[in-house]
Amino acid sequence: MNHPFQEIITSEEEIRALLGYPSELVQKKVIGHLDEHCRNFIGLSPLFFLATSDAAGFCDVSPRGDAPGSVLVVDDHHLVIPERQGNRRIDSLRNILENPQVGMVFVIPGLKETLRINGRAFIIRDEDILARMEAKEKRPLLGIGVQVEECFIHCAKAFMRSHLWEPSSWMATEELPSVPAILAAHVKSEKFTEEAIRASQQESYTKRLY
Repeated sequence: MNHPFQEIITSEEEIRALLGYPSELVQKKVIGHLDEHCRNFIGLSPLFFLATSDAAGFCDVSPRGDAPGSVLVVDDHHLVIPERQGNRRIDSLRNILENPQVGMVFVIPGLKETLRINGRAFIIRDEDILARMEAKEKRPLLGIGVQVEECFIHCAKAFMRSHLWEPSSWMATEELPSVPAILAAHVKSEKFTEEAIRASQQESYTKRLY
């Protein structure tokens, strides 16, 4: 494998020698079920990130956004994620078929701490469950059921360092990267010009969210 790195750490002992060990609070904060606090956090979160990997270890992280409460908590040990319309790559679903272990980070706008949940996932078609997650008069065709194994609060330092929730730190609209330009450069096809991609995105975002 070719890479530019000269000093690679290969053991936990080396890492611990540099970074030390977690405090008692951090060690004891992990629980194995969805208590009232986790349920409330999930119910208030409009955005979370779903991490999966295939059998070979190739990883993917998918942002999942919807109205707060769209993730259904079934009981103290199970939740369900609605599979809304996307780009049909089905990266997360294909990975779950090969390796059911998943990780999630739930975000609430303005709150610097996040909720992390790890568990075992299943792709489900239970009609009674899917009916409970209908949105805009459309029922998801599939859901991702998760058997929860770990829940814990993640500290605020990442959001504090990034100043994410501080509007004064946000870039002006004209300074933001042009996603159609990026896609056109990556696809390299006369058919998919920047203008064509922009129009396609607009159509998708306004007519096919659900």
